[in-house]
Amino acid sequence: EASIRTQQRAIEIAKERAGKLIFIFVADVRFLEGFTAPRLPAMEGEMEHLGEFLLLMAKERAEKEGVEADTIVRKGIFAAALIEAAREFGVSLIILGSPADQSHTTLDYLENKLSAKIKEETGIETIVV
Repeated sequence: EASIRTQQRAIEIAKERAGKLIFIFVADVRFLEGFTAPRLPAMEGEMEHLGEFLLLMAKERAEKEGVEADTIVRKGIFAAALIEAAREFGVSLIILGSPADQSHTTLDYLENKLSAKIKEETGIETIVV
């Protein structure tokens, strides 16, 4: 539900700016290392498949609103994968969703640490919606 709100806001921003969207999903399974280390490669693959499915739904939402959208699935550490993809695709704005209630990520981390890291390393504006 939280990601749908973020997708809708991203679609609105893309329409306002006459821009294109690139939805990204990063399979970051480090949180599982202590529990299922022998199964991490399989879990990472499952997370990638889940990401592909979720992104296809996001792409469909955008296209129904008349916004061109692409999808990217990466694996690894979220911040590094996001920055790498932003550079690779020459994005002008990164939109992050506010964390859900049960998330391991905090709003403070997104707004103050991750956004600052992205700006410092890439110069790309980042907003949290």
